[in-house]
Amino acid sequence: MGSGRQVDHPAEDSGDGTAHPPDAHPEAEDDREPGAVDRSGAQAAAALQEVDGSLAGTGPLHPDDLPDGVVVADARGRVVLFNAQAAQLIGIPVESALGRDYRSVLPLLGIDGNDWWEASDPYGGARDRVRQPERALVLPDDREILVAARYVRARPGGDLVRLVVTLRDASARAERSRADLVSQVAHELRSPLTSVKGFTSTLLTKWERLTDKQKLFMLETVNADADRVTRLIHDLLDVSRIESGRLEVRRQVVDLPEAVRRVVAGRVASGEPEERFRVETRGELPRMWLDPDKIEQILLNLVENGVRHGAGTVSIVIEPCEGGTAVSVRDEGQGIAPETIPRVFRQFWRSKRRSGTGLGLFIVKGLVEAHGGTITVGRAPSGGAEFRFTMPAGAPEFV
Repeated sequence: MGSGRQVDHPAEDSGDGTAHPPDAHPEAEDDREPGAVDRSGAQAAAALQEVDGSLAGTGPLHPDDLPDGVVVADARGRVVLFNAQAAQLIGIPVESALGRDYRSVLPLLGIDGNDWWEASDPYGGARDRVRQPERALVLPDDREILVAARYVRARPGGDLVRLVVTLRDASARAERSRADLVSQVAHELRSPLTSVKGFTSTLLTKWERLTDKQKLFMLETVNADADRVTRLIHDLLDVSRIESGRLEVRRQVVDLPEAVRRVVAGRVASGEPEERFRVETRGELPRMWLDPDKIEQILLNLVENGVRHGAGTVSIVIEPCEGGTAVSVRDEGQGIAPETIPRVFRQFWRSKRRSGTGLGLFIVKGLVEAHGGTITVGRAPSGGAEFRFTMPAGAPEFV
């Protein structure tokens, strides 16, 4: 795997000095002479040296000196710089990348599985864009990398003359996520434990001076906070099992409509008005072998999400689908913005109105997938959010 190198191509000119974007097809014919690759890296070094004049006198800065992967495409979308770190992350030699269309060198997919370049359209999109903030994208082999881009234009609002992409290994983000998890959990534990400690101390030291009503209030608060801590610990254990692939599914025959009714009854018993919920079963459902505890956990999370962050009626629709059963949980709130949908099932995702750890929907997705099912989020017919998960029917191999 060689060093970072650069090939220089003049931008196509229409006679008025304006560079045109590359042909839309990633495999368009290259009109360069064979072997016309500048392997010195001098132009790349010169460009990088201009960024930091303090390097003067220390020798040219080579692209391979950078800690991150760097890919540069010219006005025609041909890769002219591809450093060694990029080659290591993407898994192709430097020589194979130079001169090729950027889309074939960097076949990036969004978290939703769609072609990232088709969505972002750096050469044909809005001309006022100058950058893409760092985000997690996926390579065809399902490896996740962190990608940021800079759009260099001939003039403000002009044609794109250079596309600069930086790449980082997503493992750094995974370490940061673990640190975030520890920080978030510590924050979530502090409040209930402080409450428990305060009320128990008060009860122990001032028991004789407290009324029965005060004692009852304090004990009920301690009990509720203990439940909150227990739920958080269960969530952390679920996250650990999901990430390590150790989540066990104990299947038995489950009546899904009855499970939904139990969850709704629990919400009503906790103080929600019964008219807030609507349960609808459509058609004849197949026999479902599921883990009853995990299905209840899925339904509890989705219904609570609709109650807390939605508005109006929360509707739960159970219906047969190809190969199994689908359950849709809908609310009548503002819904979820399309640009945030790919992040909804990630750890720590919270809307501006959202409280809690941000682990609930991540756990829901893990529990659904552990059953061999799928879950999606979109816009409900009523305009709010709709979470729809499907579960395959059929008895397991071992009961």
